Order: sequence, then structure tokens, then C-alpha cells
Amino acid sequence: MAFHFRRLCMSSALLVVVLQILHGVSGQLVVVEDPVSASPPPLVEQDGSDGIVPALFVFGDSLIDNGNNNNIPSFAKANYFPYGIDFNGGPTGRFCNGLTMVDGIAQLLGLPLIPAYSEATGDQVLRGVNYASAAAGILPDTGGNFVGRIPFDQQIHNFETTLNQVASKSGGAVTIADSVARSLFFIGMGSNDYLNNYLMPNFPTRNQYNAQQFGDLLVQQYTNQLTRLYNLGGRKFIVSGLGRMGCIPSILAQGSDGKCSEEVNQLVLPFNTNVKTMITNLNQNLPDAKFIYLDTANMVQDITTNPAVYGFTTLDKGCCGIGRNRGQITCLPFETPCPNREQYLFWDAFHPTEKVNLIMAKKAFAGDRTVAFPINIQELASLN
Repeated sequence: MAFHFRRLCMSSALLVVVLQILHGVSGQLVVVEDPVSASPPPLVEQDGSDGIVPALFVFGDSLIDNGNNNNIPSFAKANYFPYGIDFNGGPTGRFCNGLTMVDGIAQLLGLPLIPAYSEATGDQVLRGVNYASAAAGILPDTGGNFVGRIPFDQQIHNFETTLNQVASKSGGAVTIADSVARSLFFIGMGSNDYLNNYLMPNFPTRNQYNAQQFGDLLVQQYTNQLTRLYNLGGRKFIVSGLGRMGCIPSILAQGSDGKCSEEVNQLVLPFNTNVKTMITNLNQNLPDAKFIYLDTANMVQDITTNPAVYGFTTLDKGCCGIGRNRGQITCLPFETPCPNREQYLFWDAFHPTEKVNLIMAKKAFAGDRTVAFPINIQELASLN
């Protein structure tokens, strides 16, 4: 099947230019004074022993970045209002009005909010670290239009640095090995490899690979990266699939009929199919490893098929943003967002609202095999 993405890509390129202007020329408008001077208070009070698992380690992109891009030279930042408008403490770098999906999962696990790698200090790292970075991808070149970002390979390296730091204080790698093996590793990568690589006009990949070939390339690299985390001691892995990216406001805004782009939806299918196969293979080939897959597309489809059940009225536009579907330019600094955020599926051109994130966290944590398989997060956490 042939895909024709020129029209889809040009708007994304324009978005990058606009972000360059906002974050470069008028940087003083988008950087909130000392936005993360103190870690937000945990939503669950902890005495250090109540968690189901010792720690949660998070790897991914802007869907779960909680501040790692704040202090690097990047156009992919969210440490300004209206981001964080519903978060206790205001903007933190989360690309949302409030909590992310992994924040919700941490709550359900009985853990405090997991600190960003760039901010984690002292004993905080013992309950987990978030290494995610907006614009990051599986491939090292992904997200290059945004300049600074922390690709998955570097996130893994940062995790290794954390392990070395903890081991040096705790009596060596053998001492912490059991805790690492019982901890959970959440990985959500791949969106940017499409949105900020394959679909961008200044990247060569769409001329080099068809949809299946690109999905094969990504998952081959992904397999190697996850195996690295296994070799560093990880044993319990949660791997999130990609949603229906042809239905996000950024893509909807590039059409004229208000319909999802089935070209983009079809484009990412080989990736999800390959990831499921990868998880089966890793479970079979890596001793004591347990990988589970989160079917993000199915979770969101349930919401969009039954919006009234969940209290949603607006499924096709961002709560903040500019242009058609509020998806042509993402949230501007100090823009006034929609007041009825509980009714919106999307917060901005790319990311869901806090309400959606927490619904998905609950589904992933305790859902059936249609959303998490071969087992859900609660079952994974309980394994010895």
C-alpha cells in the first residue's frame, strides 16, 4: 500500500517553526519562574513500605515526560501555563493539564509520584525514576527538529547511571539486584518515530521504508533496547502500544473533512503487531522475564465508542491550542484553555487530558486481556 504524506507533514514542519519562535525569540514568555523548585507532594502518603513493588522506572516520550526536558535546549517543553493548570503546584513539564498515565499507575501501586531523572535526589530514586523525554524516540535521530531530547538509548544509559549511584551507597550491585528485579519498568516509545520522523518532510525514512519495513526496523531496535534493560536487572516490563494516531487533533487539523486519517492509522499497525510478537518472544527467550503489552488503541476506542459513559462530549479537538481542531499549533503560553476539561478527550494537539490518562491507568492496572496481556499490571506486580 502506498502512503502519501506530503500534506500531512507540512503542518508538522510549520509547528516546529512556530515552537522555535515561541521558545527561542520569546523564551521569557514560556519559562515559568523556577517551575520545579520543589517536588509535588505525593498523592498517596507513604512511609516507605506500602508499595506493591519496590519501585517504578519509566521510559518514554511526551505522553509521560514529567520534566526531563525543562532544562535542556529543546523546543519540546511544557513547563509553562496552561500546562499543569490542574496539577498540584502548577506546571512541571508534564504535557497535560494534570496527571499522566504513569502518575495514575504509580498511585495504584501505592507509590509516590515518580520524580524526573533531572530532579531526582537522594532516597527519592529508591522508589523509582522517570527518564522520559518529549520528542524522544526509539531511533536516535527521531525528534531532531526539536533539537534537544533524550532518545531511548540515552534514557537506558541514565538508568544505568542511577543503578551505579544506588549500588555505590547500598553495598554494590548484588545488594540491589533483588529490588530491581521486583520493580516495574514502564516503557512507552514509538509515537515520535512516526510523528517526528517518518511523517516529517525533512526526514528520509518514508522514502527508504514502507509501513511494514519501518515497523520492522523500529521493533528490531526496540528488542535490543529492552534486552539491555533486562541485562541491567529488569524483569517485569510494561510495554505500551501506540494509539490511533490518525485521530489526534494535529492530524485531524491537516484534513478538511474532520475524519481520522486512516493512512496514519494503518501506518502504525505493523508496529503494534510487531511489538506483540516481540513480547511473546522476549517472554520465551529471556529467563525469569515477564513482559506485558498495553493495548492503548483498544483502551481509547472504548472511550470514543462510549463517550457518554465516561462523560466526554468533545473527542476531536484540543482543550487548548490554535487553528482547526485546536491542533495546528499546540498550547500557547498563558493561553486560556477550555473550562470543561473533564469533557475533553484531548488536552492539546497530541496529548490526552488528565481524565483520560487516569481512566487508562485504571484499565491498564486491573483490566482484562483486551487491554493488557498476557496479564495486567496488578497481576504483574504481584508475581514473585
